[in-house]
Amino acid sequence: MEERTLLALMVFSSLVVLAETLAQKHAIEIYSLHVDCKVTSRFAHTVVTSKIVNRANESREVTFEVELPKTAFITNFSMSIDGKVYPGIIKEKASAQKEYDTAVSRGQSAGLVKITGRKLEQFHMSVSVAAASKVTFELTYEELLKRQLGKFELLMKVRPKQLVKHFQIDVHIFEPQGIRFLETDSTFMTNELTEALTKVQNETKAHILFKPTVDQQKINPELNETLLNGDFVVRYDVKRGATAGDIQIVNGYFVHYFAPHEMPVFPKNVIFLIDRSGSMAGRKIEQTRAALLKILQDLRPEDHFSFITFNSKVAEWRSSLLQATAENMANAAGFVQTLSAGGGTDISRALLTAVSVLDKAERLPKSSVSMIILLTDGQPTSGESNVEVIQENIQKAVNGKYALFCLGFGFDVSYKFLEKMALSNGGIARRIYENADAALQLQGFYQEVATPILRKIEMQYPENAVEGLTKNNFKLFFEGSEIIVSGKISNELDLLPVEIKAQSHASDLTLKEEANVKEKEQVFQNQSYIFGNFIERLWAYLTIQQLLEKSISAQEEDQKTLEAQALELSLQYSFVTPLTSMVVTKPAGQQQAELANKPTEADNEKPSSFPVGDAYRLRSGSSPGRWRSEPQSGSNKKLSSVVVRLRDKTRAQPLANEYPQLLLQLPKQNEIICLNTDGKAQPSVHLLSDPEQGLTVTGKLGDRINHFVQFEIIYVNPPVRIHVSTDEIVLSHDTESTRLPWMESATSTVQGLRVSVEKERSVTASLSDTVTVKISFVKFPDDFLGLYFLNTDRFSDKVNGVLGQFYSKAQFENKSYINQRADERLLSVSGSEHKVTRQYKKDYRLESTSDPVSCWSIDITP
Repeated sequence: MEERTLLALMVFSSLVVLAETLAQKHAIEIYSLHVDCKVTSRFAHTVVTSKIVNRANESREVTFEVELPKTAFITNFSMSIDGKVYPGIIKEKASAQKEYDTAVSRGQSAGLVKITGRKLEQFHMSVSVAAASKVTFELTYEELLKRQLGKFELLMKVRPKQLVKHFQIDVHIFEPQGIRFLETDSTFMTNELTEALTKVQNETKAHILFKPTVDQQKINPELNETLLNGDFVVRYDVKRGATAGDIQIVNGYFVHYFAPHEMPVFPKNVIFLIDRSGSMAGRKIEQTRAALLKILQDLRPEDHFSFITFNSKVAEWRSSLLQATAENMANAAGFVQTLSAGGGTDISRALLTAVSVLDKAERLPKSSVSMIILLTDGQPTSGESNVEVIQENIQKAVNGKYALFCLGFGFDVSYKFLEKMALSNGGIARRIYENADAALQLQGFYQEVATPILRKIEMQYPENAVEGLTKNNFKLFFEGSEIIVSGKISNELDLLPVEIKAQSHASDLTLKEEANVKEKEQVFQNQSYIFGNFIERLWAYLTIQQLLEKSISAQEEDQKTLEAQALELSLQYSFVTPLTSMVVTKPAGQQQAELANKPTEADNEKPSSFPVGDAYRLRSGSSPGRWRSEPQSGSNKKLSSVVVRLRDKTRAQPLANEYPQLLLQLPKQNEIICLNTDGKAQPSVHLLSDPEQGLTVTGKLGDRINHFVQFEIIYVNPPVRIHVSTDEIVLSHDTESTRLPWMESATSTVQGLRVSVEKERSVTASLSDTVTVKISFVKFPDDFLGLYFLNTDRFSDKVNGVLGQFYSKAQFENKSYINQRADERLLSVSGSEHKVTRQYKKDYRLESTSDPVSCWSIDITP
């Protein structure tokens, strides 16, 4: 029977090297760009090298950006300018922060690593390069790749933004188990580019080379514009034979991969615990309904299920779990379609109710797996609101009997709260991003946990012969995933025995295997495709990941011990982890201290409203100056924000008394602009137009207030006009008009253009591959509208208008002027220089108006 699962190896590396000037667009030339990825038995080692020359007759700033997987650790970075190397040094975070603080006190700023999406984070570095000089950037990162849904995929986003004389992607794969199949795919491939792609493969090795010439990169022979803008994908599968998995050994370290397949699936008893509080209204509850309807179709006939919904109150769909019969599924689908949102969020009582339903359940399959899947978009606002009390109560109630999976919808949730609760109860946490594909994200997560085939798995090795063993006991194993155990062989063993004990649906299993150490070592001898100590580094990577994960749910003293062990390994093996930072020096006369930290998913969210202490810090993964308060107890201080660009020595909450007219984040600069425009003399203000996006936005200021009260959003394809005022939203298409009041949540779709109204809060217009337009409705002190954009990387270079010019033609100047204060800078916009000042404003993008935004304020006349 043909194998049904693929080995999922995910490397999400996206490369963007950006270098634009106002005077000479192509003065900065990328003459060489090389991505070299070696995947050796699940462990990926990637080196990105970019060589750039400044052909201008004066100094220019060059920016190097690489998007890498969130699960990867940066291991090295260096800049070489005219032969002199400026390396990155990895240090303990506290020590690196001290160096950085010294630099900040001299008015300098920091480098940046930030989360850019579901799977990626971005490394960013800028340096000034003299006329006719060259710079070489080199970034190295490593990752132990994770098997998900049986897929093995290597994805690179390629966007050099210009023709590159020497462009090359090398992918080397070495899988001792054997490569079963191998394929490549690309979103930008043409017949000409296909000729630049070669693939060489034998039983265990593969080499993929993509090396297009300059002519092959061109959109057409007359235009010096590049085709290289999109995804480059490699997919493959490995052969699997031994029932006890595959053991590999190098230099005294071993790794054991265990991924059984074609085994009977345990029946599941699933409670879907769905948040239907007011903040879920509109698009979120619609996407939840769509996902649940699909998930119902994926239930197996032997599964049992039920729904519990909650806001301020908890409601059970049925008093007990029902078998997934056709009749019950049809009734469930009817219930799902009636889900609506409103009220508070009583997470505690909802979870305790779910546990109680499972405790009381009768007539369930004797050999089955019970789980709770919680979906929430907020924080506990009703009932018990102390998160530590909730976590403690839930852990006592579950008592190891069930698995709890926590899905956080959007950025208003406390991911740290959900993650600790899930990890303490045998599950995992996952953030669901508020994108058009949120329903697919929910379905994808369910598919990962839909097929449990083993439980209570124990991987046993001789205690006197193995040390530093990673996690070797696992509660559940799902088809399409993989168990990985690693350790160090402590003495001269000839044979490494392993015994696996587990429960399957059919029976208890005991699997035994012996690995011949010398034979296993010989497999990796003289292999040019690999780096020699890869299993030792794999062991260190896996150990650090597991220590950090364990510390999340540990008590304070244990947490300190676990973090100390992870820190020691991070420094020993030169990994940038949440406990370390990389300090990069620059040439004299430039910003000296650049600091790159490792972001975590818990950093990447809106300010918390939980009761907290008096320490404040910046929210990571967002704009500088967005304040976030949270407790600073114990060693949690080490797991703070990604990169701090502004540090207030007094730790006082800044005051903000007014809203700006417009808010925007400068692309690739991580700076917020508060823009005010005097447009009252005009019937409307031309805010933004992008001919390639087919999008135009105009606005009208109020007669009595200096804020916008109307916006007009015009799309070319489909030809739709959206009129947004403080009274209503009107969609016009052809000769028809649809009115959407602010007083209720609603959605209307016209040829793929989706317009969603969140009751008395916001309206969102989204279209595939197009910038998302969002307008907030602010009702105090006077009704007005606040405009902002999402997915702004989709703007083209031709975007223009009072607001649009900031997305294509705005750049902070490096030069200072006489008597310049620390809170003043020069901003060049469309060739004109403007003095901007640091101010704190109310943020109309947030539901809470108490959280100020730090921004550079500028006044412009249309």
